[in-house]
Amino acid sequence: MLNEEWLRPDWAVSQVRAFMTTRAGGLSQGVHASMNIGRSVGDDLSTVMENRARVGQALGAQPVFMPQVHGTEVLRLEPAYAVPFADMPKADAAVSTTPGLAVAIQVADCLPVLFAAPGGVAGAHAGWRGLAAGVLENTVSALCEAAHCRPGQLHAWMGACIGPEAFEVGADVLEAFGVVPQPRNVEHFLYRPNAAGQARWRADLPGLARARLERLDLAGISGGCWCTFSDQRFFSYRRERIDGPHSPRGRMVAAIALR
Repeated sequence: MLNEEWLRPDWAVSQVRAFMTTRAGGLSQGVHASMNIGRSVGDDLSTVMENRARVGQALGAQPVFMPQVHGTEVLRLEPAYAVPFADMPKADAAVSTTPGLAVAIQVADCLPVLFAAPGGVAGAHAGWRGLAAGVLENTVSALCEAAHCRPGQLHAWMGACIGPEAFEVGADVLEAFGVVPQPRNVEHFLYRPNAAGQARWRADLPGLARARLERLDLAGISGGCWCTFSDQRFFSYRRERIDGPHSPRGRMVAAIALR
């Protein structure tokens, strides 16, 4: 059953089921409470697997969790990947044209983007590295090829990620997006030096993603209006590092499947 606190795309796409989990609706205890789906945060493995099973039950499909590495590779899902602990290539995006085989994107501050097309679905893990390197463009291209459709037939939905008021970055992030760092505001970056006077910017990750998606001429783009750092409904890797060992510790998932 779909938890009422989980996020859902606002698109009018009838042939898919999609959502993003929050911290609610799972079985994990303590700092992992309650819907942690991450296996690398110290949670009990059997509990994590049960939480993942709940994701599958809500989807009506088997979610495939990839080994994500902040890259740009797109994986075409196969039934063999749906086996628990299956050996699969490292990737940060996936495409499925098989009903019952769901794309699952793990996040805890990075931006998940889900795509729906006639005859196919996809999802991408878009942290700043993957976003700057072209993971969204690669995902759209792979989905269009697999589903035999055009970008103008795709709908994209952005889930929750760290928001522009919380995402402090250095000059390396601006350079990755082709922006020459200057002590001033530039599109999707707000300049704010830190207490030591060092140059720092706040990055608008959903804004950067939307700008790239708009250049692809998709049928629709929505979402991207929730901050994982400031909203306690979500796990946040950056909040976890700031607040220490007693901070909530876990991962969410944005998942999509053909009905």
